[in-house]
Amino acid sequence: MSSAAAHPRTPASGGPPTAGPRAWAALAVLTLPVLLISVDMTVLGFAVPFLSEELRPSGTQLLWIIDIYAFMLAGLLVTMGTLGDRIGRRRLLMIGSAGFGLASLLAAYSPSSEVLIAARALLGLAGATLMPSTLSLLRNIFLDPRQRLMAIAVWGTMFSGGAALGPILGGWLLEHFHWGSVFLINLPVMALILVLTPILVPEFRDPAPGRYDLPSAALSLLAILPVVYGVKKIAANGPTLLALASIALGLTLGWVFVRRQLSLESPMLDMRLFAIRTFSVSIATNLMVVFAMVSSLFFLTQYIQLVLGITPLKAGLLLLPGLTLAVVGHLVAVVLARRLTLGTMIVMGLSLTATGFLALTQLPLEGGTVLVMGAFALVGFGVGISETLTNDAIITAAPPERAGAASAVSETAYELGGALGVAVLGSLLTGVYRLELAAVPGVDAASMDGARETLGAAAVISEEIGGPVGENLLATAQIAFTDGIHATSLVGGLIVAYAALQAGLLLRGSTKHGAVSPEPRRTPDA
Repeated sequence: MSSAAAHPRTPASGGPPTAGPRAWAALAVLTLPVLLISVDMTVLGFAVPFLSEELRPSGTQLLWIIDIYAFMLAGLLVTMGTLGDRIGRRRLLMIGSAGFGLASLLAAYSPSSEVLIAARALLGLAGATLMPSTLSLLRNIFLDPRQRLMAIAVWGTMFSGGAALGPILGGWLLEHFHWGSVFLINLPVMALILVLTPILVPEFRDPAPGRYDLPSAALSLLAILPVVYGVKKIAANGPTLLALASIALGLTLGWVFVRRQLSLESPMLDMRLFAIRTFSVSIATNLMVVFAMVSSLFFLTQYIQLVLGITPLKAGLLLLPGLTLAVVGHLVAVVLARRLTLGTMIVMGLSLTATGFLALTQLPLEGGTVLVMGAFALVGFGVGISETLTNDAIITAAPPERAGAASAVSETAYELGGALGVAVLGSLLTGVYRLELAAVPGVDAASMDGARETLGAAAVISEEIGGPVGENLLATAQIAFTDGIHATSLVGGLIVAYAALQAGLLLRGSTKHGAVSPEPRRTPDA
């Protein structure tokens, strides 16, 4: 199949070939899954009050609804990234797109919390095929370092753009339709991907991938889920024997996974990549930053709607400046990369992000709209700057034929950071909320127990009780939830500040924003 990616332009200087028009058209197609996944991540937070009212999930079920998607994604990304290297990244992208559409349909019409959790798990399974496929294809299509950096910036821009579009689109849908409509928006995008991908996107695979190791695939998932389960149980019930044993089991399986990769001739995950300082520091930075940022979206959407009393559409508009500045940050990073070192840029971006989190520790019970907008704008702009450079450093460190596995490591850190952020910081928020929500005079014990599950549940119960007693319950719950935000934001800010300090020290003097790599080998059918 003839394409610009298949016939790149070779500069007269003898440098790496530059991409032609068809490669940029392929980039447009590859940003669609990124756009979709980012919309899906942000829009669900706005649907929480609505699905809480209809499905009545417990606090634990609500956290599972939010983060089971990211946990499945994180656990399977390495497996799927390596699988894409073997069967073809374009083929895996199309299989995942079809599965994502079907799982979205199930989620939209879920009759219970249990079914919705299962549907979100299937979304994670399908989503695990999409992200490493798109990023690794960019590594192989764009061989010129500056073009690749721009392509990654566009890729990241679409991720941030989807996060900006999600609240607006989701808010409008939630004001006019059933909460399940936030999942139905996935279907037309998936249809477009399935039509355009075979036409515009070339196929790439590792021509000598070696044996596919099923035990490694199982270990990559089993090492993550027990740890997450244990963290959740500790947050809900304290450090029980079962929770500690679960974490110990996950860490042990993780150690077994690492040892197995070091012993295999063709490992699923090349652990030698972590010996490259730029690679390992960029992975750690992404994990910590997303750990903090995703949790902020989780609690800010609830704060805006259930504490400030703002409609979903207007709530989305409040977060729009921050998400838009994240888009701008990606593009600013491309310009600054020519003048500043990698470490300097990451420190600059993360310092802005940490400042935004510290501002969120001052959120009031009333009149907090301007502070929310300003603080989240700092968070978004800083993240946009730092992530463009870290993502480029990660995929540049790997040889082209292993780009799928390297991209999967990047996305694993991203998704695991987001999942753990919701689990750990979300559980911290829930813990503070339950601790602060004392008994309200006139409210029976059963109703108080229900109100302590989530702020959404407290809003529903207060409306059912009505009168001054109901108003008092809601006001008390809002105070407790805001106190939880203050504690969570402080922890998030400290984590981002540490990430900035670590990057500044370990990447000091580094100028590697990209690397010239040889043209990848391609299969005959590409």
